[in-house]
Amino acid sequence: MSVIDLRSKIREVPDFPTPGVGFKDITPLLLDPSALQQAVTQLADWSREREPDLVLGAEARGFILGAAIACEAGCGFVPARRPGKLPPETVSATYMLEYGQNALELNSHAIVKGARVVIHDDVLATGGTVEAIGGLVEQLGGVVVGVCFVIELSFLGGRRRLEKYDLFPLITY
Repeated sequence: MSVIDLRSKIREVPDFPTPGVGFKDITPLLLDPSALQQAVTQLADWSREREPDLVLGAEARGFILGAAIACEAGCGFVPARRPGKLPPETVSATYMLEYGQNALELNSHAIVKGARVVIHDDVLATGGTVEAIGGLVEQLGGVVVGVCFVIELSFLGGRRRLEKYDLFPLITY
């Protein structure tokens, strides 16, 4: 199998979701079966080396690859959802985005004390999402053993916010 330039499978949407933001759309990558397989395999290989018990995927696009990464890495999957989407009992965190504020929740029983967790999201921008989720994992007694992304927007400085974590992006802008 030949290696695919995954960057060529990312579409930039100007002024979305707000003026001045250049949204990185992973849909073309998801539409290409070979590119999708390559992305999942590379993220799963990196994750597997960290010996996780769980991969945690952030709503919404972190779900798309997160469950596939977990399956290929041989571990379980935990969704981080928007408030009100998970059955009780949950823990939640609010965080700032580069263009607003958001919140995510975890099922409070999904992560047991000492669980090794890799957090996956599609894009690392400011780092607020993963910083908040990492805090929830640690609050529940889990250990974040790595964070992985399809895309890192290095110009937004999210890596600095997450410097305590082992971090891996497939593509860096």
